[in-house]
Order: sequence, then C-alpha cells, then structure tokens
Amino acid sequence: MAKRASPGAGRRARKRARRRTPAAAAESRPSPQPQKRSRPARQGTATHTDRDPGGFGARPEAPWHPFPLAELLILIGLIAIAVGASRGANGLPVLLAGVGAVTIGTLDFSIREHMSGYRAHSSLLAAVPTALMHGGFALLLSALGAPSAALILAPLALDFPVFALLVKLFRGRFDDARRERVQAARR
Repeated sequence: MAKRASPGAGRRARKRARRRTPAAAAESRPSPQPQKRSRPARQGTATHTDRDPGGFGARPEAPWHPFPLAELLILIGLIAIAVGASRGANGLPVLLAGVGAVTIGTLDFSIREHMSGYRAHSSLLAAVPTALMHGGFALLLSALGAPSAALILAPLALDFPVFALLVKLFRGRFDDARRERVQAARR
C-alpha cells in the first residue's frame, strides 16, 4: 500500500528549500538605524543627571549644591540600618536613626524634584503624612486603651481618603510646576 503524504508536506518542503544560509540572511538584513544624537551639553553644567528620561530639563540643584548632602544622608542611613540590624534588640536606636536619615535624604530630593516640576513624586509625598497620621492615631487609640485590632483597622479607615486627597493635591502642584517649567524652557 502506498503511503500518502500529509496535506501540508509539499508546503513544508518548499519552505525548507527557501531557507537561507546565515551569510545570505545577514546580507539581506536592513542596515541598522542611525543612533540618536544626544542633546548638546550645556557649558559647565552637564552632568549624568541631565540625561534622566523621566524628568524635564535639568534636575533642580539643592541650596548646598556642590555638597551631596542627600546622598550622604542616604548612605549613612543605610550603614546605620545594617549596623542596627546586626546588633539585634540593642541596635534599635541606631536602626531607627538610620531609617530617619534615609527618609530625610529621600524626602530632600523628592520634594525638590516634585515642587520644581522635574519629576512627579506624588505617591511618595502623600504616603509620608498619611503614615505619620496613621501612627499618631494608633498611639492615641493605644493611650485610650483600645483593643489591638482597633489599633490597626481604625486608622486604616482614615488612611485611604487622606492618601487619595494628598495624591490629588500633590499631583496638581506638580502639574502647575511642570507647566511653568515648560513655559520657561520655550522662552
């Protein structure tokens, strides 16, 4: 009995015959696109932070510009967190000081970037006062003798609306600052 070829066998054979060798495939490839030109550097002020894709224009400088205070606070805070965590319960003050230093360093550049319209940090900036409010409300409930479940759940009822309101306000402030920044760049 003669074996019948499957319906697609002829098509597959033709495809195999048309396959190219690697050298022929390389010749037929289109030439690579020319690389995009980077924007020209401003005289004396171009740094690696000017090429940031998320921001518009140059990153705002701190009042203490040549001194990297925020970066040093974050570095010192990370070292303090590592030291405090390695000491266990005895290292709690060092751990908390490290968390505070990292928080202050992060908030420093986040507030500057956000308020100048360089990059939006609405959620981060809204989370900090919300967390502080949550902690204060939980401490107040604890002082009043509330049960432990209420210490967690009751502040959460306030956290979500406060966070949403703050995000909306911070986003509006950023949009205004970004419009001002764009208008200033067009002049």
